[in-house]
Amino acid sequence: MSVVIVGGNERMSCQYQDICKEYGCKAKVFTKEKGAFKKKMGCPDLLILFTNTVSHKMVISAFQEAKKNQIPTLRVHTSSATALHHVLSGYMKDKTRVERC
Repeated sequence: MSVVIVGGNERMSCQYQDICKEYGCKAKVFTKEKGAFKKKMGCPDLLILFTNTVSHKMVISAFQEAKKNQIPTLRVHTSSATALHHVLSGYMKDKTRVERC
C-alpha cells in the first residue's frame, strides 16, 4: 500500500516514513511544495493531509489531484508521530473490515 503525506515537519519526514513501514506502507512525504507537486504525488492508495503545517495552495493542489484520481483522503490537524499512528491504525482496521465483507 502506498501513502502520500502532505505537510508536517521537515525534520520528521524520516519518522513519518518509518511509521508507515511499520504498517506495511510505502510513503512519500511532501513538507514543502517543490516543482511539479502533482506529478510527483503519483496515484497512492491514501492521502494524508497535516492541515496545521501545510500551505493553502498545497492543500488545494493535493485535493484536486486526489479528486481526479479518486484517492481517499484523511485530514489530521496535528503533525505528530502519534497522530500518524492513530490515523494508519484506524485506516487499516476499516480496510480489513471492508475486505472481509
